[in-house]
Amino acid sequence: LAELSCGNTAIKSEQKTEGNSFFSWLLVLALLGAWLSVGVVWFDLVDYSALGGVYDADGDGDFDVEDAKVLLGLIEKPVTVASTENPLGERESTSHSPHGSASDAEPSLEFKTEESRPANQISPELPPTTQPVPTSVSTPESITETTEFKEEPSVESKEEKEAKKKKPKLLNKFDKTIKSEINAAEKLRNKGKFEESLRAFEALVQKFPQSPRCRYGKAQAEDDLAEKIHSNEMLLKAVNTYREVAELPDVPPDLIKATLKRRAERQQFLGRTRGSLATSEKLVQIFPEDISLKNDLGVAHLLLGDNKGAKRIYEEVLARAPHDGFAKVHYGFILKSENKIAESIPYLREGLESGEPGTDDGRFYFHLGDALQRTGDKSAYDWYEAGHRQGHFASVWQRSLYNVPGLRAQPWWMAEETRYTALVKMLERNWLTIRDEALSVLDSNSGQFLPEDEYLRETGDWGQFTLWQQGRKVASSCRYVPKTCALLEHYPEATSCKRGQIKFSVMQAGTHVWPHTGPTNCRLRMHLGLVIPSKGCRIRCTNQTRSWEEGKVLIFDDSFEHEVWQEAESYRLIFIVDVWHPQLTQLQRQTLSPI
Repeated sequence: LAELSCGNTAIKSEQKTEGNSFFSWLLVLALLGAWLSVGVVWFDLVDYSALGGVYDADGDGDFDVEDAKVLLGLIEKPVTVASTENPLGERESTSHSPHGSASDAEPSLEFKTEESRPANQISPELPPTTQPVPTSVSTPESITETTEFKEEPSVESKEEKEAKKKKPKLLNKFDKTIKSEINAAEKLRNKGKFEESLRAFEALVQKFPQSPRCRYGKAQAEDDLAEKIHSNEMLLKAVNTYREVAELPDVPPDLIKATLKRRAERQQFLGRTRGSLATSEKLVQIFPEDISLKNDLGVAHLLLGDNKGAKRIYEEVLARAPHDGFAKVHYGFILKSENKIAESIPYLREGLESGEPGTDDGRFYFHLGDALQRTGDKSAYDWYEAGHRQGHFASVWQRSLYNVPGLRAQPWWMAEETRYTALVKMLERNWLTIRDEALSVLDSNSGQFLPEDEYLRETGDWGQFTLWQQGRKVASSCRYVPKTCALLEHYPEATSCKRGQIKFSVMQAGTHVWPHTGPTNCRLRMHLGLVIPSKGCRIRCTNQTRSWEEGKVLIFDDSFEHEVWQEAESYRLIFIVDVWHPQLTQLQRQTLSPI
């Protein structure tokens, strides 16, 4: 019995030891996987191309308990793995911003892209921001310029959650067989080794010329490298490679969509707006049910200045999707450009309230507020305040859209503050000469004074005669006023100001100019009084109102809200000289794009 008892004990002990051994190995493997994951993610100790085939048994990109189960035979290894890459590459698409007008006006109702730099300059792109909705009604006097916007936790929309669940399928059957080679090249790109990644993808394209995914990787690497080295030539190569991807046989639909969308964006960035339009049209033909592509096509029309084409597109979108916020803000924007003020308001407002991607744009806040102001609706300032909280406006009063941050901001300036006292003294000393030349043009009935055509006048007549535009001399105009132009040639702070004008402005009796804001904080505006009636002419900038004097210069920052009344019995004539903001560096003055 003792021997039997000892034997039974030995058997139980041996069974227990085997059980402990099994779970010990499972624990060791799990711990090994955890540490390998840490090493791969945080210390980049392990090469996925080598590790993945041995330890990443379930194909999710790391070694974990699920992999241990596969290796121990507890579950089966998956046959295929869905791609987890971003179909648009590593960067988001750029948002579209309109150029502002250089005149005494609000930012214009034109669509242009990449305003903050020349079209041939590569630079990083900015992520979209979150959309607020105005709350209480407030007047300008009650609004402070130091309002802070507190970001609220972002809530994923239903569409975003569905997009995460449904990963894009970028690999065809053949590409799945060479997935490890594609991943190795893609890893280099994700680590910022764009030159090495490009060489790797070029080798893959030579080896597998019919592989859509290899060629797409090559295009992405060219795209990334162009960004890194600031090369339009390289970016153009990427644009052409994206086209090649879409022309290959057996390209998965998700890859076609990702490829052509990115191609259209980069064509747009390069200023090839007609090419971008053609690419967008092709996308809509291939994917007619995709509303977002239809919306992008509308933007492509706007960028070409084809508002009628864009209007037709957005009418089609709203007929199919009447609550589409993106289509609404753009349709409202187009109505505003047609001076259909009241009609534009519900579209702009409902589009902004939707909070949909692409609606959080300073342009839409600007024009909704402006439309509301013109209809006498005080909620305009709620939208201005919302735009300020979102970072689109420097303050509720200062609503220019194309700004250099950090510049001194105040509505009215003294000559000494500008550091342009020599220019001011010259203008005031020679005001009679300047006035006489202006009157000779005005009295000649030559039609040189052109009417203001930006819908800024509520009533009356307002004409302008331009001598310099965007830092360029208008020689045909200077022939009529040679002395005035000769006087200004010595003041580059004015003549080289690419974000302004030099011009005569005549305003007839009975004229009222709506409250409006100039496009940029990069300039100051000088007004030299030439012919000023004794009463009835005044200008308001923010909540301060002033009048002109003959032979005297008024200086203000027209990026702040201002308004003009001409209620005299005769015309008012002034000379407008825009100058660079004195705090801009010489490099900034040379490199800022014209407005």
